[in-house]
Amino acid sequence: MTEPQQQDPRPESAAGDDVEAFRAAFRRHAAGVAIVTTRGQDGSPVGFTATSLASLAAAPPLATFNMARTASSWPAIASAEAVIVHLLGRRDLDAARRMAGPADRRFTGRHWTEGPRGLPLLRGATAWFSGRIVERVPVAGSAVVVVRIDGGGVGAEDDALLYHDRTYLTPGPPAD
Repeated sequence: MTEPQQQDPRPESAAGDDVEAFRAAFRRHAAGVAIVTTRGQDGSPVGFTATSLASLAAAPPLATFNMARTASSWPAIASAEAVIVHLLGRRDLDAARRMAGPADRRFTGRHWTEGPRGLPLLRGATAWFSGRIVERVPVAGSAVVVVRIDGGGVGAEDDALLYHDRTYLTPGPPAD
């Protein structure tokens, strides 16, 4: 019986720039894709594509997402009381791209409606939940936003939508 070959744990290149090495490493880390929506102070719909969504606790139900405080959506998130988080599947690829594109085009069309608290609810998401923002933690030029979930729903079954190496993908066959 042959032993499996171990990979060399050293990076392919010993880049002197730690920031570039950090970015390169995270490009290799696949993440689920979500969209966060709210309303701006003027009442206009605001939203963005997020790959930093994470479950924080089950009881009480808490989720987090991160965002740069220089992002066009930050002023709305900084003052919002509540958000809706949409979990995306393969059929939501167009929505992911739209919400990552120019801010003035994110809500043109009929791909959304008013949801709980009058917040923008995207049609067709694999799942969504609404909640109140309970904390914003500034970290460097970004922020960690904590949301207490108080409602939601599940849409039609779909393959997961992932973001990996600057590309949207869906999972392949099981790894086992």
